[in-house]
Amino acid sequence: MKGKFKNIGFISTRIAGTDGVSLEIEKWAKVLERNKYNCYYFAGASDRPPKKCFLVKEAHFGHPKIMKIRKGCFGKEERSPEISKLIENLKNQLKKKIQQFVEKFDIDLIIPENALAIPMNIPLGLAITDFIAETGFPTIAHHHDFYWERNRFLVNSVNDYLDRAFPPDLPSIEHVVINSIASEELSHRKGISNTIIPNVYDFASPPSRSDSHCPDLRKRIGLKENDLFVLQPTRVVPRKCIETSVELVHQMKLKNPVLVISHASGDEGSSYYENIKEYAKNLGVKIVSIEKIIGPKRMEKGEGKIYTIGDVYLCADLVTYPSSYEGFGNAFLEAIYYRKPVVVNRYPIYIVDIEPKRFDLIAINRFVTKETIKKIREILKNEKRREKMVEKNYRVALEYFSYEVLENSLKDTIEELQKG
Repeated sequence: MKGKFKNIGFISTRIAGTDGVSLEIEKWAKVLERNKYNCYYFAGASDRPPKKCFLVKEAHFGHPKIMKIRKGCFGKEERSPEISKLIENLKNQLKKKIQQFVEKFDIDLIIPENALAIPMNIPLGLAITDFIAETGFPTIAHHHDFYWERNRFLVNSVNDYLDRAFPPDLPSIEHVVINSIASEELSHRKGISNTIIPNVYDFASPPSRSDSHCPDLRKRIGLKENDLFVLQPTRVVPRKCIETSVELVHQMKLKNPVLVISHASGDEGSSYYENIKEYAKNLGVKIVSIEKIIGPKRMEKGEGKIYTIGDVYLCADLVTYPSSYEGFGNAFLEAIYYRKPVVVNRYPIYIVDIEPKRFDLIAINRFVTKETIKKIREILKNEKRREKMVEKNYRVALEYFSYEVLENSLKDTIEELQKG
């Protein structure tokens, strides 16, 4: 992958934490850096090495002015002159900051991460678009999910901006999407050719199987030695369909029915979480949210330990993934990586891009049935069957969703851009 490009700049609203976009940026950076590229980061917040970061607070989707813009643009069909002026002013400020970022780190190639796909920060998307249009800068636009895939963006007063920049069709951009359906939609809606690069995981480097920390973690969660550890490794948002996991735990008739949720609500509010807790209470299922005790590395903090998400997977007995929609499925790959049985709903991308690979999973069609519960019990009781299942899944993922798959695709994409 060596060539005239050396320094690569990732641009996003936030490059921090365990959201899907931040995780994929980390994976792309690892693959690029092992091929002798230098990676730098432009964002509103970042947990990457400070000396490699260029932080601009207005780039964050949670900045007060950006939130004001979203409130003034979505759910209504007209926008005020004040909002238009604010968007224009912020766009110009951010465009100057992007130029400074490129000059400071001598960037050769930029990779906007979802910033040209979903309008969480309209001025940032416009700023990136104008910068590319005015400079012809080599760009890989990495799109994780588009605005037309989210109901909350469908009614809006900014179709002019969305048509122009989400995403833009410019000659120096190579567009990358993460699934087949997004690829077809981008071609159909915008006439933009693109490359599919799915989410990946480092399957060539198996995880440690040490679970010495599990007794302490289980105690923190409120599980006894023989209790079942059921993990929902997602944010608490409606499309994750956590009520299905609650129902699954309820139907298993456990002595201590607990559902462990790894992530917080995120950017879609807390009303869904409150509803889920009430639903779980009515079914006699305890919800345990552990986002406050998960971090990028294991450590002692205050009253107790901080665990990694890998620690949590290693301790889990069963992973539930009942989403109605996913751009691809980071948590699905994580569960496969840590060799755990997975209950997965057959969401559209799963049907098109994952199911044909012939994983061995507990698949459902929206609802938990008696057959679902029977299969789960058989797999959990039969260690030989369970080991066969998880090992097969690992081998399949190694073939189709490894870093090496990403590496080969990135090589081809960068070579296209280097041709000029």
